[in-house]
Amino acid sequence: MYKGKRIGVVVTAYDEAAFVGRVIETVPDFVDRIYAVDDASPDESWSVIQRVAERLNERAASEGADPAVAVADGGDDRRVVPIRHEANRGYGAAVKTGYRRAAADGMDVVAVMNGDGQMDPAILDRIVDPVVSGEADYAKGNRLRSPADRAEMSRFRLFGNAVLTGLSKFASGYWSIGDPQNGYTAISRETIEDLDLEAITDRYGFLNHILTHLNVADRRVADVPMSAVYGDEESSIRYVPFVRFVSLLLLRSFCWRLKIKYVARSFNPAVVHYAVGSLGLAGGLIGLAGSAARATREGDGFTAGLASFVATMLGLVSLGSAIRLDAAASEDLERPCADREGDAEPVSRENRAPARQDP
Repeated sequence: MYKGKRIGVVVTAYDEAAFVGRVIETVPDFVDRIYAVDDASPDESWSVIQRVAERLNERAASEGADPAVAVADGGDDRRVVPIRHEANRGYGAAVKTGYRRAAADGMDVVAVMNGDGQMDPAILDRIVDPVVSGEADYAKGNRLRSPADRAEMSRFRLFGNAVLTGLSKFASGYWSIGDPQNGYTAISRETIEDLDLEAITDRYGFLNHILTHLNVADRRVADVPMSAVYGDEESSIRYVPFVRFVSLLLLRSFCWRLKIKYVARSFNPAVVHYAVGSLGLAGGLIGLAGSAARATREGDGFTAGLASFVATMLGLVSLGSAIRLDAAASEDLERPCADREGDAEPVSRENRAPARQDP
């Protein structure tokens, strides 16, 4: 237990036989139960998980299991619970499987660590602390607070992350939360039980999508600064389809959030400002393009161009007002955490696992 709370950790694995065993073994001792979820890996990940689980469970049994973490299904007091999907379902599905099992077992706080070894187990206490203390319902790491960490990213990856961060702010309503793709997270059991997990995507994009659902559920989210873990190899994520899929997902999430929070529940003028701003900006930009084309062909596009410019400016002003109103509505749900000494230096680790790729 940790500060009087039962802690579970979901370790997700897909094609990570070389690293998942070490991840499970290095989970801190204060964690009560580890749920190692293999998403039908084509490699030996499941065999590795089973071997490590057997060894650690035997050790826990010999040391005497804590009855406080035993569950009702026959007195299961295993430290490591291996779970395997029969078919590949995606990263989000693996996390949700772990969430459901941990909540059923009575874990108070559930963290997630990917099985690729890119999440430092030494800082797990910092990730779970905001949830354990009751300050937040969900906590996530942020690797982008440090200029040194940002400098280590490739320009293409940093650009993609920046695009998705901006879109996630619009979609989720958490305007001060950054690095939404960071999978080092912690969540309370009550929040797991309150969320409609079936409505959240099973695929990549889960981490962005869940933020929108947390906002609609009026859940507090903490942003925890952390250093990134880098290796020499290239990421295996296909960023173009990733950004395209998640962008469309977030657009739908944005519209859904506005409808639920600002129309169905109670009216907020932000929804009007968003509509007017979007129409004004789109119409103004289209008009400017048309005026420029007309001026090139006929030499007469000033009046239409001026009107389009005014519409564009009004659209930008309206969008700015919408963002201000939207941010104010969710301000009480955001819990940014202060930087801690030593966070500025990025962590380097050789032979780091490649980033997870959902087929």
